[in-house]
Amino acid sequence: MSYKTEQLHEEKVFKDPVHRYIHVKDRVIWDLIGAKEFQRLRRIKQLGTTHLTFHGAEHSRFNHSLGVYEIVRRIIQNFEGRPNWNPAERILCLCAALLHDLGHGPFSHSFEKVFRLDHEDFTRKIILGKTEVNAILKRVEPDFPQQVADVINKTYEDKLVVSLISSQIDADRMDYLQRDAYFTGVSYGHFDMERILRVMRPMEDQVVIKETGMHAVEDYIMSRYQMYWQVYFHPVTRSAEVILSKILHRAKHLYEEGYQFALEPTHFLSFFSGEVELEEYIELDESIALYYFHMWQRENDNILKDLCDRFMNRRLFKYIEFNPNLQMNEWMELFSLFKEVEIDPDYYLVVDSSSDLPYDFYRPGEEEERLPIHLLLPKNNELKELSRQSDIVESISGKKRTDHKLYFPLDLLDKISDDHQGKTRIFEILFG
Repeated sequence: MSYKTEQLHEEKVFKDPVHRYIHVKDRVIWDLIGAKEFQRLRRIKQLGTTHLTFHGAEHSRFNHSLGVYEIVRRIIQNFEGRPNWNPAERILCLCAALLHDLGHGPFSHSFEKVFRLDHEDFTRKIILGKTEVNAILKRVEPDFPQQVADVINKTYEDKLVVSLISSQIDADRMDYLQRDAYFTGVSYGHFDMERILRVMRPMEDQVVIKETGMHAVEDYIMSRYQMYWQVYFHPVTRSAEVILSKILHRAKHLYEEGYQFALEPTHFLSFFSGEVELEEYIELDESIALYYFHMWQRENDNILKDLCDRFMNRRLFKYIEFNPNLQMNEWMELFSLFKEVEIDPDYYLVVDSSSDLPYDFYRPGEEEERLPIHLLLPKNNELKELSRQSDIVESISGKKRTDHKLYFPLDLLDKISDDHQGKTRIFEILFG
């Protein structure tokens, strides 16, 4: 028996709050779960700083990755024996589903923005580099790591395989919507996944949905829309992200200026220099980052000390609605006034913008081309793009919503003397 088809003597199961059980029978999947690069995902939160808004959101990338694997496993189970499905692709789909988030760093997207990193790039590097994951995948076939990387990179020749993990209705989204809703305690992310899985059908280059499942897909898309605006873009979470990013910016700036840290930022040095080796990237997780933030509360630099204290003890910035495109003059005046009252605006006056496009159909040549969701009609197996059949989806298709907030430390402003003219003007701009 080859390693590719080797089965465990006894099926392993993970108890899961979303899918009830996650089933593992393949030896290669079990070995990948045990690899240190995959175990590292236990120490990376799925939702970054969201636990400071929704206290239950402590779940990890490890939880989510297992969930995506389980959904793909069930989809494939339903595809068995159907036209257009190649059973030889089974283990490739399962491995790609399990490993799709392998390269996430601590606090995920906030961390990436500061150091201009790409977690997908590091996912490929882990899969193709000198790692335990790579050694396991090579046991399947010498070029198997490249195949897995190609699926995650969306360059694999079989687009049906890619669409299971990366499309507008894929296993990744179906897991994180339900999982994030469960752990944040909200109801928005719930939809009838069982129904969607039952009506999924494999076509040559993508998964399509039987027309009878249209209403379940509508519910899924609206759930995604609500989760983004009620959870993922929550203004309090964004306040924590702003402070986190400013901590990292400040530490990087101090290092470049030759500041002598009481606790040398050893684990961050390669990130500060922009020359990150794979081994250094894998070593840094949220537990280590939080240790530095905790210790930096004792630094001599007042800005770094204050920002770390805010993040560790949830003393977050306040916010107001603020559109920089329409209020640029006010922004420039605030920037000058903050300097006047000796509050550094580079760290304490931040405009944060969030935007989302809940669903779109194919627009050739645009920056982010999106393959639409297709419905399979009963007559002649004709395909129809979802928004052409659904009034609900049509109403939000192609409509990008953007939200701007201005973040600032109200507590520091309150400490300024009331007779200071700068304080009076700042409050006039902020609060009218």
